[in-house]
Amino acid sequence: MTTMSPTAPVTDGTAAPRAGQGGKVQRRTPQAWLFLAPFALVYAAFMVGPMIWMLVASFFNTSTVHEGLGSFAGFGNYVEMFGRDDFWSSLWHTLQFTLYTVPPLVVLSFVLAVLTNRASRGQWFFRLAFFLPFILPSATISLIWVFIFTPSSGLWSLPATLLGMDPGSGILASPDTAMIGIAIATIWWTIGFNFVLYLAGLQEIPRELYEAAAVDGATPWQQIRRVTVPLLNRTTGLVILLQIISSLKIFDQVYLMTSGGPGISTQVSLGLITDTAFTDNRVGAASAASVLLFLIILVIAIAQQIVSRVGTKREEAS
Repeated sequence: MTTMSPTAPVTDGTAAPRAGQGGKVQRRTPQAWLFLAPFALVYAAFMVGPMIWMLVASFFNTSTVHEGLGSFAGFGNYVEMFGRDDFWSSLWHTLQFTLYTVPPLVVLSFVLAVLTNRASRGQWFFRLAFFLPFILPSATISLIWVFIFTPSSGLWSLPATLLGMDPGSGILASPDTAMIGIAIATIWWTIGFNFVLYLAGLQEIPRELYEAAAVDGATPWQQIRRVTVPLLNRTTGLVILLQIISSLKIFDQVYLMTSGGPGISTQVSLGLITDTAFTDNRVGAASAASVLLFLIILVIAIAQQIVSRVGTKREEAS
């Protein structure tokens, strides 16, 4: 009988795993690249390619009227955008919409998820009820809320009367309240996505932790504060990040509900970019505005991640 040395290599026809840094096993799987190739090609064609073209076009006087990139403009399109009042006003409206939507969408989705997770019966109904609006297209949501906000005859007239507002003046017709109306419609529409993320995180928390806290005399509020909130820090950071990015890219609801009006009181950054590219036929200037918006979103996202990590480290240290 022959014996195999402990150090003898395995020769069963398959490639043996390689030990990498830290003792981790690394496998070479060329088949994985074959499966990733279709997605990589589509991503490169419809995402990476247009982004590179947008960056290049931002340095030229590109137009939809003439073929090619047009004459070289250098940083002229960027300088122009920095000097345009409507660029800064649209950016402020975008940030205003973000401030209106991000806190309610984070807090309300967390509260609804906690209440649903504690419900002993009918959880499927609450999941369906809160998530159902999210699967509807933006055009449907916009039409629903335009009807709700219709002066006098819309469903908004009753709460408007209770709040002391004039139901005859529509919420979307006033520059002071139009963005609030769009934010209300957006919160109702998208809260289901954050709700599902929080609910999935809650179901990963062991019940034993709540039972131990209850034995120690913790009230339900103390359990949420001391157990639920700390264990959902990562989920909260993800929800905040995704919601900030989504709110900064607002376009559909504004275009369908107010078209940037009244006046330009609800014109957002993507609306300005669209008007510059397809109404003014100035693709180069619109590309410069797109690059600036991308950089703003990137900076805000990185800042949010840094703040989130610093807060997590402080809690772990304490």
